[in-house]
Amino acid sequence: MSADLDELRRLRRARDRMDREYAQPLDVPALARTALMSPAHFSRRFREAYSETPYSYLMTRRIERAKALLRRGDLSVTDVCFAVGCTSLGSFSARFTEIVGETPSLYRARSHDELRAMPACQAMVLTRPRRGRGQGHAGEGGSGGASAAAPA
Repeated sequence: MSADLDELRRLRRARDRMDREYAQPLDVPALARTALMSPAHFSRRFREAYSETPYSYLMTRRIERAKALLRRGDLSVTDVCFAVGCTSLGSFSARFTEIVGETPSLYRARSHDELRAMPACQAMVLTRPRRGRGQGHAGEGGSGGASAAAPA
């Protein structure tokens, strides 16, 4: 296997870990160890490969899961914040609002009946936070274009 393919495989391993363990306290050094790289090299190469920082990718996964939990309506915003691995309600709410285009409380309070009528896999695709998209309710996607330089 070439060096580039091996590096991409190791980056994918770290990305898969974020997808699987989004609710755990993950930081760049831990993810870099998963990819067998130094933290600085890992951050640079991750951004080159996936067009966003590791922190931004992890927060997008957390917000994606938070949206699903908030649609259920049986958990408070605070409970959802901690369930997805965030440790600060203020930071969670600010990031959620930035990506989704509305506060977690407003998102939780509004009707999501149109999503209940479709298969879960379609609802997941429809509600996935996306970078560079307009905000609003129609497609449920957010803009997520945050600077994400903070560590995970």
